[in-house]
Amino acid sequence: MRNEKILIVDDEYLIRWSLQENLTEENYDVITAENGEAALKMIKGKDRPDLVLLDVHMPGIDGIQVLEEIKKYDSSINVIMITAASEVDTAVNAMKLGAYHYINKPFNLEEVKLIVSKALENIRLERELQYIHTQQSERYGFHRIIGTSAAIKNVIDIAKKIVKSDSTTVLLQGESGTGKDLLAQAIHYESKRRNKPFMPINCTALPSDLLESELMGHEKGSFTDAKVLKKGLFELADGGTLFLDEIGDMQIALQAKLLRFLEDRKFKRIGGGRDIEVNVRIIASSNRDLIQAMKEKAFREDLYFRLSVIPIKLPSLRERKEDVIPLANFFLSSFANEFNRNIKGFNKAALEELKSYFWPGNIRELKNVVERAIILDSSNYISVQCSPIKGMDISFVDNKDTADGYKLTIPPEGISIEEVERDLIKQALDMASNNQTKAAKLLHLTRDTLRYRMKKFGYL
Repeated sequence: MRNEKILIVDDEYLIRWSLQENLTEENYDVITAENGEAALKMIKGKDRPDLVLLDVHMPGIDGIQVLEEIKKYDSSINVIMITAASEVDTAVNAMKLGAYHYINKPFNLEEVKLIVSKALENIRLERELQYIHTQQSERYGFHRIIGTSAAIKNVIDIAKKIVKSDSTTVLLQGESGTGKDLLAQAIHYESKRRNKPFMPINCTALPSDLLESELMGHEKGSFTDAKVLKKGLFELADGGTLFLDEIGDMQIALQAKLLRFLEDRKFKRIGGGRDIEVNVRIIASSNRDLIQAMKEKAFREDLYFRLSVIPIKLPSLRERKEDVIPLANFFLSSFANEFNRNIKGFNKAALEELKSYFWPGNIRELKNVVERAIILDSSNYISVQCSPIKGMDISFVDNKDTADGYKLTIPPEGISIEEVERDLIKQALDMASNNQTKAAKLLHLTRDTLRYRMKKFGYL
């Protein structure tokens, strides 16, 4: 049986019977009502339907009034109007009031089944989309910004005010790794724009001409490789949010075009002559000192003041030291769950090291340290020595008192942790003759965790 419930509302018994018989054969759950009053009682009671087939002309309150009441009560219920062939104007008016479609009497039952099927498919898609948006809000909401320090509370308070406002321009500034992208996502998914796209782009990653094409799109034939029309992010993000990450690296010429867009919310595709108007919230971020960049003529002063209508300065991790342990525990729990590890926590020495370290890489560095420790440590309690005074020694100490443990010392010239992990996995695979189960045991990992790392480094 399908889960969808259909309510047929018509004062003519034969029409109710005929529709119920035919739609029941399609495995729908079908109920009926002979007038508008009975229909509304069922809709507001335990028999709430997903779809209503509603006759326009009935004694008592007519179909148009019932439609208006349904939409006031629950706009997600789709309604198909049943009308006479001569009442097209009434049907069109009903659709303006929120009806999904209409069918004419006498109706073709195959056509009715098709319209019903499409209406219910539309409902399923809307529910799936709503579920996705709910999941995204849970994943990217303000509750994902961990910390109780005054510095981070102030940031969240400002962001929550932005969410409630119609302001369309926000500037996030802070060192690399402070969570500017996470805050941008939270602002979007907590706002009324949550059901529209969140489109991020890194202004450092692309040369100026390609970045312009990504933002504004281009018309077919506007340049050599423009084989087809391409919509840009300004257009694709309409109604939602465009996140311009590291805007301080945007070239001056493109800054001027961005400023024009911010002034009137209109733009032209490359090679196009028509203005396209959109409603987009722009969230820009930068780890550069934009004031200094303006002095160096690397960033336009007028663009800076246009962007910084609501500026937010994200604090570095050393400015919110009381948040280090809550963040470390959060990452520990997340990675332990991801890698299916039973880890009890950090030992006392590790906690002291975490609190005393300078954290030049901020939250991103802390996250990487915790992930690395969970992958390479096989003990129940993790010891992570991060103090720069100790040369950023990384210790993995077994929880047995008799164990000497294992210590990897970073050389003075530094070393890539990615290369260390890659090399350890390769050594283990070589020693185990590519037997993944044996290699996982050598590294004190589960086989799933090993395969995760193998995929990351291209060994699978």
